[in-house]
Amino acid sequence: MTTRRDSRRLVPAYLATTGCAQPTRNTLDRLTVLSAASSRVPDGLIPAQRRLAVLIHGGALPLAEAAAYLHLPVSVVRVLVADLVDAGHLGARAPIPEAERPETQLLERVLSGLRSIREPQVPGER
Repeated sequence: MTTRRDSRRLVPAYLATTGCAQPTRNTLDRLTVLSAASSRVPDGLIPAQRRLAVLIHGGALPLAEAAAYLHLPVSVVRVLVADLVDAGHLGARAPIPEAERPETQLLERVLSGLRSIREPQVPGER
């Protein structure tokens, strides 16, 4: 059996947080939506925070998706996000509660309507 060396991390993920293991806030969920708090990426960030800030400046993302882009565990990104939110560099919004989301059937009907508008209508067919 052979092992793939390129799939193993050279640096442990916890070093991306400078050794910090717990986020400063426990309100961050996997679906928390992250957004940039200013128009430019701040200076003086550690490399992992800088990569995260640059990624978020491209547009709002859920925390779990940001972790996937950065190839870091969600727990590590949660610590990075907490630090950036505390410093005022990122905004974090709770996900929309399931009770406030539109019903699936309504969304399917809207999608069907949009598709019918886009498709050319042949006279005599319905």
